Amino acid sequence: MKRLITKLFVLSLALLIWLSAAGCGSSNFASVAPTHKNLAYATLSSAQKLDLYIPTSGSGPFPVVFMIHGGGFMMGDKADGTGLAGVDQLLAAGFAVASINYRLSAEAHFPAQINDAKASVRFLRANALKYNLNPDEFGAWGASAGGNLVALLGTTCNVAELEGVELGNADQSSCVQAVVDWFGPIDFLKMDEQFAGTSCAQNHNDASSPESKLIGAAIQTVPDKVKLTNPMNYITADDEPFFIQNGTADCNIPPVQNKDFADALSAVIGAEKVTYISLDGAGHGGSQFETEENLHKVIGFLHRYLK
Repeated sequence: MKRLITKLFVLSLALLIWLSAAGCGSSNFASVAPTHKNLAYATLSSAQKLDLYIPTSGSGPFPVVFMIHGGGFMMGDKADGTGLAGVDQLLAAGFAVASINYRLSAEAHFPAQINDAKASVRFLRANALKYNLNPDEFGAWGASAGGNLVALLGTTCNVAELEGVELGNADQSSCVQAVVDWFGPIDFLKMDEQFAGTSCAQNHNDASSPESKLIGAAIQTVPDKVKLTNPMNYITADDEPFFIQNGTADCNIPPVQNKDFADALSAVIGAEKVTYISLDGAGHGGSQFETEENLHKVIGFLHRYLK
């Protein structure tokens, strides 16, 4: 019993560090209030809402960047954009921003989270005229757990088993035209293996890990289901451009995951459509991702492909 309590304590501490590193509760997500707050993009859950920010200059229709927060699929909120930054810079550059909430793992297991993300895209595409948006210029930017979800958005266009068309606007596309993945987990099944021999904890296979809670079982016991969460399993030649960043000192997601994902994309869609940057010494998020210089790189990528 003592050993079990100690293990649970260590896992809880690791999770708190994981969430803190991803920027939970950040108060710097945006300096302005949403133009439209708590828009319901579906009605199955109270979590299925988004905040829409519209630029105050320019005539539109505006390209849209969907921002998907992190938090281990367990925590986080659209209002703090857990792990993300850049709303002010996006608005200044002429992009509308849709920050979404989605069902967390305590409410629903995968694929509810990607179903929700896709439903939010279909909702705004169906209502593009109403909100002065360009339905042909939709991008997605996510951090950590949100990085996994935007990576899935970018690689599962028209994959019916992940679409969740019952959530509404089934006649609309959930495809996006550009993706920014900040340190998202890619291959859950290899995380502990890839951390072996390092000082980073190897606890992703545990039944209490964020990945296992997302699936609803210890991940190694249901590998076929876990494979559905891996964006690399869906890459096709018509996937849109990706911008991928991680830190070399990330102890939550093995940095090699993001490098392997970038390499796999490059091999299929072309290296010219994939930007991969590993920030030396950076961890799981943090200030190195949020510098003006780095945000300028991200927004430059989005400007190239969405405007």
